[in-house]
Amino acid sequence: MLIWGGDVGYPYDWGGMYNPLTDTWQPITTTGAPILRVYHSAVWTGTEMLIWGGNTGVYLNDGGRYNPSTDTWIPITTTNAPQGRTDHTAVWTDTEILVWGGTDSIGVLLNDGGRYNPLTNTWTPITTTGAPVRRCSHTALWTGQEMLVWGGNTDYWLTLDSAKYNPTLDRWTPITTTGAPPTRYRYSAVWTGTEMIIWGGIDNDDASDTAMHFNDGFKYNPATDTWAPLPAVNLAPRGAHFAFWTGTEMLIWGGMSWNPVEYYKDGAIYKPK
Repeated sequence: MLIWGGDVGYPYDWGGMYNPLTDTWQPITTTGAPILRVYHSAVWTGTEMLIWGGNTGVYLNDGGRYNPSTDTWIPITTTNAPQGRTDHTAVWTDTEILVWGGTDSIGVLLNDGGRYNPLTNTWTPITTTGAPVRRCSHTALWTGQEMLVWGGNTDYWLTLDSAKYNPTLDRWTPITTTGAPPTRYRYSAVWTGTEMIIWGGIDNDDASDTAMHFNDGFKYNPATDTWAPLPAVNLAPRGAHFAFWTGTEMLIWGGMSWNPVEYYKDGAIYKPK
């Protein structure tokens, strides 16, 4: 497990590697590392961790590639890179990282992005034709063929406007809203291999007395462009929780609610039929 960057009152530019077999940590070198930052993205390629974007007083459009086998960093070029941002998403396609959405340095939400190829150290823009409306706090998942962008916050309102992006064709296709979950953010999303599962979340400003929290879930099949609800679960409504796909099941754990403030240390397991 690779940990890098973040904030404990000030940004970090260092991290560590954890080995669960030996229950040991070792530091990640800072030589050649990107400058310190928070709210960046990190993806794993199979051989490298790619760090991009984030905030260190200014909004960044640079990053670095970390190889744990050699404990070395290589810079990610800024030539043709998307503008600096935070609260964006990043997914790995097996050949490229797809960066999309987020917030720029003056708080404007974005609906653009870029494709980074580490073999050539080059960026290619993602088309904005047909793209979802600008947003942050959304989710993005890679299906093996497409990136699914769903939910999030757009200009301080929530949206059901979402889409699928095919990098081979550089084309967006809308995701149907028929049968979709109610609008939300701070929810979880996992990819099962055939479906995207959405669970929990909040429908309003998380500090608002009127914020509604959810304990429901829905599954989306991109092959048929259809939604279906999940069975009810006996968990308190919540947002900001964690969800993981094990290969056969989705694990939900933790999270909180804001009215009243509650922190949860329980969870549930969902297994599709």
